[in-house]
Amino acid sequence: MKNKIQALVRKNIQALAPYSSARDEYSGKEGIFLDANENPFGIYNRYPDPYQPALKEKLAELKNISTKQIFIGNGSDEAIDLAFRIFCEPGKDKALTFVPTYGMYEVSANINNVELIKLPLDEDFQMDRNLLQPYFSDPNLKLIFICSPNNPTGNLLRTEDIEFILKNFNGIVLIDEAYIDFCDQPSFIQKINEYPNLIVIQTLSKAWGLAGIRLGIGYMNEEILSYFNRVKAPYNISTVNQHTALEILGKESEFNQKVKNILIEKKQLIQNLSGLKIIRKIYPSDANFLLVEVENADELYEKLIEREIIIRNRNSVIKNCMRISVGTAEENQELLNALKEFSND
Repeated sequence: MKNKIQALVRKNIQALAPYSSARDEYSGKEGIFLDANENPFGIYNRYPDPYQPALKEKLAELKNISTKQIFIGNGSDEAIDLAFRIFCEPGKDKALTFVPTYGMYEVSANINNVELIKLPLDEDFQMDRNLLQPYFSDPNLKLIFICSPNNPTGNLLRTEDIEFILKNFNGIVLIDEAYIDFCDQPSFIQKINEYPNLIVIQTLSKAWGLAGIRLGIGYMNEEILSYFNRVKAPYNISTVNQHTALEILGKESEFNQKVKNILIEKKQLIQNLSGLKIIRKIYPSDANFLLVEVENADELYEKLIEREIIIRNRNSVIKNCMRISVGTAEENQELLNALKEFSND
């Protein structure tokens, strides 16, 4: 598969000589450092390790994967952007995704001047193989993005459909598992060795509660990783963020309890929303949010804003639908109180 992966990479990226930072040339931890034009005074005066070895070791332990298959980015969005930059020739190559889905795939495609083919999910928000198959023969289609559990619909996409794509598509398949910790579905991380064209991205922003440090992870084979390391910024993850992530990742029991609490609250929220006449439909969710159809999404959104209750209006994406993140018990109750009042208006 090595030659096949290399053939997918843009020619200029294949030939790219990456920037060699001071820490690439000397990776030792001890010594008198006069090589990087750093200020000799301060707490965070030194550049961070460009390859985050301690953080990768912890992630490798948690995910049962090699450190040589882990990329750490400034949010998952960095991995998405790098995939376009590595595999898609601007103005020539294409990517594909299934809509409705996470909007950054389209934004990143536009930034990189790459055509994004958007195939509609069916009425159950699942992929339609019949719509997809004709595109497999397009030599300029280099990337397929799959979000599962999907955002904003909340559901997992069928494993058999994803595996069908992995087996039949000659390009790169990127599976976005930002919400995987909220469901029982096994991660596709464990299939990286089976499918060399697979990239799985996850994040510490959701279940781990670290949205503020913007840290995403890409899991991929060593060859693809070599190109990501070649193209990424030299010091893309700060020392502060690396230390914060390590601290939180060491609290696995606390993490598990928080996820459990969110799922309990989600179940309670579904039960309470189901009894309100203002709610037309609650879609099945494998994430930490609910997609809910209401009578008038725009009007309801404005009413909630007046109460300083902020949910996501998805009416422009799915008719009269709103996305509700599961909050604390107190926050969820405030939302329910408002919705009950509006239902009785």
